Amino acid sequence: MARSRTQHHDLGFVLIAVFKLIKGVLLLIVAAGTLSFLSDRTDQLANHWAAVLQVRGHSRFIQEALIRLGLMNNHDVVLLSLTSLAYSVVLFTEATGLLLEKVWAEYLTVIMTASFIPWEVYELLTRMTWIRTRITVLTINTMVVVYLIGRLRQPHVERKQEALPGNQPLGPRPPS
Repeated sequence: MARSRTQHHDLGFVLIAVFKLIKGVLLLIVAAGTLSFLSDRTDQLANHWAAVLQVRGHSRFIQEALIRLGLMNNHDVVLLSLTSLAYSVVLFTEATGLLLEKVWAEYLTVIMTASFIPWEVYELLTRMTWIRTRITVLTINTMVVVYLIGRLRQPHVERKQEALPGNQPLGPRPPS
């Protein structure tokens, strides 16, 4: 009986990749929607999307731009849209690399995700609005970083062995 060599994907990578894909799609929508800020409903739309996507916690420029949206000129709106588009491309790159289980994607995701944690802590301490959402985002990002660092610390051969069917340990791993 021939043994199947189908590759099993790391569930953690898949979950993180799906999370990154969702964020990427939402930011892509923001990038396209930002251009609609040139309409009359600017304040309502900006406040709604800023709250939904937690954009304010990620960039001081974006935060100030959304607060002063009524004072923004067309150049600023385009810049905000391009910034959202660029970050969505980074998120799609992270997600694709993680789904393909590329080591570079693990490093990229750790660096990008960890770089936002200090800002999230600052926002959590200085702004008491949306506190549950901010705590959730901070917790998820911290878990992503800790998980990926743990995976990066495993030897490459051990990681490949875990991906083969039937090689999943039933109990806790022995200490290294």
